[in-house]
Amino acid sequence: MGTWVLLLPLLFAAEAQAQAQVCSVDKTSLTVKENTKPGEPLLDIYVPQGQQVTLGPSSTLFAFRIQGNQLFLNVTPDYEANTMLLAHLECRSGDSVVTQLRVFVSVLDVNDNPPRFPYETKLWEVPEDTRVNTTVISETELEAQDQDKDDVLFYTLQEVTLGASSFFSLVGANRPALRLDQSLDLERWPNMTFRLLARDTQEEATEPSHTATATLVLEVQPVDLRPPWFLPCSYSDGFVCIHAQYHGAVPTGHRLPAPLILHPGPVYAVDGDQGINQPIKYSIISGNEDSTFSISVDSGNLTMTKSIPNAKTFLLVVKGEQADNARYSVTQVTVEARNASGSMPHFTQSLYRGTAGLGSGAGVVVKDAADPSQPLRIRAQDPEFPDLNSAITYRITNNSNFRMDGEAVLTATSLEHAGVFYAEVEANNTVTSGTATTVVEIQIQPSPTGTPVTDGTEGRPDGGQAGDRRFSEAEMAVLGGVLGALLLLALIALTVLVYKNYGHRLTCGSGRALEPQPQGFDNQAFLNDSDDANWAPAPSPSPSHALPAPREPEPPEPAPPSPETPRRLPEAPAKAADGGSPAAVRSILTKERRPEGGYKAVWFGEDIGAEADVVVLNTPASEAGGAGDSGSEGSGDEAADAQDAPGTYSIHF
Repeated sequence: MGTWVLLLPLLFAAEAQAQAQVCSVDKTSLTVKENTKPGEPLLDIYVPQGQQVTLGPSSTLFAFRIQGNQLFLNVTPDYEANTMLLAHLECRSGDSVVTQLRVFVSVLDVNDNPPRFPYETKLWEVPEDTRVNTTVISETELEAQDQDKDDVLFYTLQEVTLGASSFFSLVGANRPALRLDQSLDLERWPNMTFRLLARDTQEEATEPSHTATATLVLEVQPVDLRPPWFLPCSYSDGFVCIHAQYHGAVPTGHRLPAPLILHPGPVYAVDGDQGINQPIKYSIISGNEDSTFSISVDSGNLTMTKSIPNAKTFLLVVKGEQADNARYSVTQVTVEARNASGSMPHFTQSLYRGTAGLGSGAGVVVKDAADPSQPLRIRAQDPEFPDLNSAITYRITNNSNFRMDGEAVLTATSLEHAGVFYAEVEANNTVTSGTATTVVEIQIQPSPTGTPVTDGTEGRPDGGQAGDRRFSEAEMAVLGGVLGALLLLALIALTVLVYKNYGHRLTCGSGRALEPQPQGFDNQAFLNDSDDANWAPAPSPSPSHALPAPREPEPPEPAPPSPETPRRLPEAPAKAADGGSPAAVRSILTKERRPEGGYKAVWFGEDIGAEADVVVLNTPASEAGGAGDSGSEGSGDEAADAQDAPGTYSIHF
């Protein structure tokens, strides 16, 4: 025992001497994070004197280098490329290998790579009838890839189309499968766009954190879900469109050749599935007694096959079916056969305004005063039977300067004088025999400077050699005289009217305020553009308000007619406080001179070219010789004599 105790120091000394003869390192395994920059030594190598250390052939190629007696990294480690690096150390004495050491370097993973989608945009078609909770796109179709092998990806679905998130969602935060949450609606949502986001950390604020995005476009594919819809219709719940029923009226005893005009519109249906849009074919399945009506299979136009002798109502059931016979729907068409006699046409305006150029020849279209680039159209409608609007004819009753061509107004003669012309247009429904009238105001205006005027040199003293001068000095003098005479007549008429209405108050009401009297009004039939013309005459004054007419002063000699003087329609008579006279309901338009008691009328001359075209007759009831009371019309001679009677005023143009 004692001997061993003495030998122990010798053994330790021998071992230390043996170790001093070989290479050694402090540790043979170590770790390093990926992306670590080369520069710092990994470890120190103990090399005995007289030996050299080198990298053996088993070392990871190009990964290490030995500088002095220290081991260094020669490359930046990448976990995705190599997770373990090996340094094979050989200590040599001359050509002999004395010692071999193996040093293992583990590369630690670092989150240094972002996730990537294998696509930028994915287009996916989804049938409209896909069931709710169905997985529309699988997880493998949508998932992203991350080179960081230990990373877990988290997905978020973001809507681009507003409101689209109510239709689709992801199955889970780590499972990007797309699931349908709500029934699709092709008409309202034909396609929807989403942004799919992938992140390699659960929390966005974590560092480092990387994201990737891709676009998803979902196109809804149509399927045959809905029947045809008759238009117009309104949605009840976004899927069912409730359509209005149709109705119309036809005259008895007549067969209309054109398709029926129905309300709210013609029979027309469309495929409820707009994406499929199958053509619709039409048929009458009931209510068509004696085959009175027929319907176009392709257009749905309803026509008559025969006339209907008596008033009755037809309840037609019309079927609209898809051309592929997959779906159909029905609607009801109510057609009333009514007696057409007495149905009156109706003008949309009581006064139409047109314009024509001075010097226009016969057959020139009168233009619309509101839009001179468009022709003036006079149009009446039958409110009861709109199908009969095409049967309405038009004619001008009291002015030979113009004529009707359908709904257009044309000149019938050459227009040689500027001014305003009024014409009465009569509309006649040739089926119902109903008539209506309206008034046309036509302004004859000189042509613009430089525009040729038809017959513009006729009657000029210079024989047309005066260049751009339209009128001679003599003509201008005549015009001035005519205007002066008209002004004098107007002043005399105004004086007579004032004295007639207020003379007794001026003479008997000294020191007393005048009592208010009923005021006159303009005839709105010539000024108002309302739909209904008002041709009712103003009532005659009551006996209690009748005043004796003053003696009319002698008028001056009338001036010769001038082509420049416009023809004006006189104002309507004033309303009286009491309309009980028999003359209260009479037309203010007439073709005969009828001076009747308390009655004012506008008379249109039979010959428009005559010197007196418009005459205003205004004879008070008290001085009409009982004509106003009896209501009888005078003869033509009496009417002529009445022009010279007191209280009767004639204006000649």
